Amino acid sequence: MAKRLERILPALLLGAVCVSAIGQTATADRAAESRAQPLSQDQLRALIRQAVEKDLANEKQARDYTYLEREEKRNLDGNGRVKSTEIRTHEIMILYDEPVARLVAKDDKALAAGEAAKEDARIQKLIDKRKNESEEDRRKRLEKKEKEQEENRQFETEIGDAYNFRLAGMEEMAGRAAYVIDADPRPGFEPHLKDAKFLPKFRFRVWIDQASGDWAKINLECIDTASVGLFLARIHKGSNIHIEQVRVNDEVWLPKHIALQLDARVLLFKGLNLEEDVTYRDYRKFRADTRIVPAGTASK
Repeated sequence: MAKRLERILPALLLGAVCVSAIGQTATADRAAESRAQPLSQDQLRALIRQAVEKDLANEKQARDYTYLEREEKRNLDGNGRVKSTEIRTHEIMILYDEPVARLVAKDDKALAAGEAAKEDARIQKLIDKRKNESEEDRRKRLEKKEKEQEENRQFETEIGDAYNFRLAGMEEMAGRAAYVIDADPRPGFEPHLKDAKFLPKFRFRVWIDQASGDWAKINLECIDTASVGLFLARIHKGSNIHIEQVRVNDEVWLPKHIALQLDARVLLFKGLNLEEDVTYRDYRKFRADTRIVPAGTASK
């Protein structure tokens, strides 16, 4: 759950991860609570941990898919007005078991022929590098990946310990029943991993699919200034993120939509005040015979 956020939004988390939430209205909360069956703190924590484990499995299974990712970034001034907008669309594909992003459009317009050719050449260079990779380099790369995956797993187990949980109710999402769970930082939480020390700076609401146990939606809110990395960034109170997933081929949950508002300072000097909206579509099962086509021929 958490490291997936790092993968899809490195601009927000800058090498760290978290999940948190923005509550709905009090009226909606009371209505939902009246329909929900009471669950103990241990039961709720078990649901969260199950969702974390399933997210790790989804992350592995996501490597079987290619898709389009459209990212719209809006830079804001001090008054919250849009100063500039940048839109990039990438085709995400799997090359030698690694996800690779190929730029296919800017501002919803296909790349010019020259720029498309440069992008194709860049991708071909990556293919050639992997094709000619020595056994020793491949072993080191896979060992590094396994280490990262284990670190991700250890980090995500901290989530269940970092919060107190409350069942806010049940809600139907795309015809499927989901638990709605609120999480607030648990007083006295002591992280085992240094990367988890900022978890108490966030709270969250998560929707967990009742049938599969996967998380379907997360709303996150920064409730106190959080330092991320070794003084590399400070995420300010009020920053928030909304993430939705979709069930694909009735076998895996993959990203559908991400919306964030970020107020941060990088390297203690450069301020970031932006809104970002990312949508994912056209999921296709990757095949060994999938052909790399020129960027200009891809759909927007």
